[in-house]
Amino acid sequence: MPEPVGPLRVAAQAAFYVAAALTLAGAWFAVSARNLFRAAMGLAGALFGVAVLYLFLEAEFLAVAQLLIYVGAIVTLIIFGVMLTARIDDPAVRRWNRQAGLCAAAALAVGGGLCWGVLTQTWDTGPPTAPVPLAVLGRALVSVYLLPFELLSLLLLGALVGAIVIARRD
Repeated sequence: MPEPVGPLRVAAQAAFYVAAALTLAGAWFAVSARNLFRAAMGLAGALFGVAVLYLFLEAEFLAVAQLLIYVGAIVTLIIFGVMLTARIDDPAVRRWNRQAGLCAAAALAVGGGLCWGVLTQTWDTGPPTAPVPLAVLGRALVSVYLLPFELLSLLLLGALVGAIVIARRD
C-alpha cells in the first residue's frame, strides 16, 4: 500500500488516534462500569477498536478474526456474567475494592515500563517480509493447528456447563 501524502496522511493519522482513543475509552469503561451489561459493551468497543488498529497495520485477517471471535464472544461473556452474578443490581455491592489503588499503581508501572520499552527500542525499518497467502493460513488452521482449536472449544464448553451448574437454583 502506498504511503499517503499531504492531507490524506493527516487524515489517516487523525483516524488512527481516534481509533486508539476509542479503544482506550472502551477498555476503561469495561473495567469501571458497575453494570455488567455496560461493562461488556465497553469491552466490545475496546475489542472493536483493536480490530480497527489491526486494519491500520494492514492485517486484515487478524481484524476479521478479532471481530468474529472476540467481539462475538461478548455474548458468552454476558451469559457467564448474568448467570454467575446473583446480586447484579444490589446497591450494597461496592464499586471499588480494597486493592483498587494497588492495581492502579501496578497498571501505571506496567504501562510506564511498556512506554519506556517502546521509546528506547531501535526499530528495524528494512523492507517488509512477504505476506502469507490466506489459502496457506487457512490450510494451517485446519491441519497443523486443528487440535489446539478443538481443545479450546472443549474447554469453553466445559466452562459453560460449569457456569450453568453453579448458577442453577435448586
